[in-house]
Amino acid sequence: MNTLRHLARYALAAAAIGAPLAWALPAHAANGPVYQTSRHNAGTPNSDVVTKKNGQITSYGDSAITYNVPSPALAALGQALYLQNCASCHGTEANGVPAAGTTGAFPNLVGLGPATIDFWIESGRMPAADPRAVQAPRRLPRLTHDQALAIAAWINSLSPSYPAIPTVNVKSANVAQGAALFALNCAACHTIEGDGDALARSTFAPSLRNIPATQVAEAIRTGPGNMPRFTGNLSDYQVADIVKYVTTEIQHPRNPGGLGLGGLGPVAEGFVALLVGVAVLALVGFWVGERQ
Repeated sequence: MNTLRHLARYALAAAAIGAPLAWALPAHAANGPVYQTSRHNAGTPNSDVVTKKNGQITSYGDSAITYNVPSPALAALGQALYLQNCASCHGTEANGVPAAGTTGAFPNLVGLGPATIDFWIESGRMPAADPRAVQAPRRLPRLTHDQALAIAAWINSLSPSYPAIPTVNVKSANVAQGAALFALNCAACHTIEGDGDALARSTFAPSLRNIPATQVAEAIRTGPGNMPRFTGNLSDYQVADIVKYVTTEIQHPRNPGGLGLGGLGPVAEGFVALLVGVAVLALVGFWVGERQ
C-alpha cells in the first residue's frame, strides 16, 4: 500500500508540473511524453543528418545538436600528446594498462567516444593532478582545445565510437522546458541553483557555473564520474533545452524577486528576511518608545 501511495504521489506531481507546460512545448516535443523520448538519436548517428567523407562519418545530428568527429588527420599529433600526458596512467595503447601496472588499474579509454575524451581534458580534470584522488576536480585545462581534439582523434582511431563532440544550437532551445527537465533530472545532485553538493564517499556533484555549452552537453551524454549517462531518455532537443537553461538562468540569474542572496534557497532567504524584518521592527519600536 505504501508503494502504491508513493507512486500515486509521483504521478500527481508529474501531472502538476507537466500540465502547465504542455501548451508551451515546442513542435519537436508535441508528439510524445513531456519528459521521455523513444527516438534513438541520443548522441548516435541515427539522426536527421549524417555527413560522410571517404565512407567515414564526420558529423551527424539534427537542428538541436550537431555532433562532430575529430579529423583523422589530427591522430598522429594526438598520439604524441597522449604519450606525453596520459600514457603513464592509461597505458601506451589507451587500454588502461600502465607500462608496469596491472590490467584495469586505470580506466580503459578505447571505445569511449570523442565527447568523453574531450570533456575530461577540456574541463581540466585530465591529466589528473592526483591520479589516486577519489574524484578529479574541475581545473584550468593544461592542454588547449586543439590538443584535446587531437588526443580524442587518436583514441577514436583505435576504435571509432560515439558520441562525437556536440555543438549545441542554444538559440532555438526552450529555456522553460529546460528548467523543468533540469528540475526533474539534475537538481537532486547539482541543486536547483546549480551550485553542486556533496554526495556519498567523499564525492560531490560539481557546480555548473562557468561551464561552456559543449561541456554541459558532453556531461549529459557521457555521464562523467558518478553522473548517470542520459541517452535514450533525453532527445537532442531536450538536451539543448537543458543546456540553454544552465548557460542562461543558472549561470546568469536575473533574480526578478530582488536580491539573490547567493541562491541559497527559500529557507536561508526566509531566515534573512525574518532576521532583517525583526531587527527593523525592534528598532522602530525602540525609537517610538523613546519618543513617548
